[in-house]
Amino acid sequence: MNIQIATVCDYAADYQGKLCIQGAFDTLCAQNFPVVHPQCSIAIRVIFQPDDTGAHEFVIRCVDPEGKECLPATPPIQMDVKFPSQFIPFVSRNIVYSLQHVKFERQGLHRWLVQHHGDTVASIPLRVTLFDDRRAATGPAG
Repeated sequence: MNIQIATVCDYAADYQGKLCIQGAFDTLCAQNFPVVHPQCSIAIRVIFQPDDTGAHEFVIRCVDPEGKECLPATPPIQMDVKFPSQFIPFVSRNIVYSLQHVKFERQGLHRWLVQHHGDTVASIPLRVTLFDDRRAATGPAG
């Protein structure tokens, strides 16, 4: 099994096996805390080899800068991987988890952990930071 893509984005969809991603991002700027992000998605594309045939379970968790879970984990995402022919070298599956009104209590490096049967197989960083109005008004230092 190989995680081909794992990202936070504005919107994602599985469209007939194609993973459609819009607005991938890794930083969320806020004017104050707590901050509520109106909508985002976690988009994951997994590649399975023939020896991965069978049942798989994924859970997505969000942890704060101290590694403490800061949002409820997803319900287990179940998938059964089958190969319709011995001549197919791999199959892909997409996971799209959409969130609304995601609340971050404070700034720092948060992480979305993608777990497969309890093991972390991908870690997606999200920097939640304070927006500096002074720098935006004057432009970059130089």
